[in-house]
Amino acid sequence: MKNIISYLFLSEVLVFLALFSSFAVASDPGPVQDFCVALANANDGVFVNGLFCKDPNLATANDFFLSGLNIPGYTDNQLGSNVTQANVAQIPGLNTLGISMARIDFAPYGLNAPHTHPRATEILVVMEGTLYVGFVTSNIGNVNKLFTKVLNKGDVFVFPVGLIHFQFNVGRTNAVAFASLSSQNPGTITIGKAVFGSTPPINDDVLAKAFRIDNRLVDIIQSRFQMPGY
Repeated sequence: MKNIISYLFLSEVLVFLALFSSFAVASDPGPVQDFCVALANANDGVFVNGLFCKDPNLATANDFFLSGLNIPGYTDNQLGSNVTQANVAQIPGLNTLGISMARIDFAPYGLNAPHTHPRATEILVVMEGTLYVGFVTSNIGNVNKLFTKVLNKGDVFVFPVGLIHFQFNVGRTNAVAFASLSSQNPGTITIGKAVFGSTPPINDDVLAKAFRIDNRLVDIIQSRFQMPGY
């Protein structure tokens, strides 16, 4: 009798753990095929692993290929920087693979303005020049801690997912860096542009109170984010 009770109890525990696990591990599954080349038109694809993908038999090497990252980006703009993306929009074969990259060019004293990637951690390597880089933590204990480093050629720095970060060329020559990101489409929210350059604009009273400035200064800042180059 004791053995039967123990067996029943063990069975109930196993059932509970199985049910609990089905709720606790609630995330997207890993790919169940070699690749899933993204398609703009679902009518031309097959439904695999929750997405429409090109028929694998029709995939070509060009679905996994991009050229041109050797070409410097245009930096004659307000910030003096340019980001050349290499994500799923440019390389359809990245779909479901959870990775992308970018080339970042800087004119002397050019800035990749404070921004976040809501879906990706970023690792950056400097190829040429000297960059002052950093990120800010979330408000732990009402404090946002800043981590910064000056990077030279060959140096690497990591920006944790979702945190505000930046890169600034502190040298007198052009700088180049390459970034890898842990998402096929990491997204970018540039803080100044998102707050002062949204469409339609955020109410002046909201921004004046949030940034502790007057409405007139809000209007001035908003007008600057409507200029070409932003």
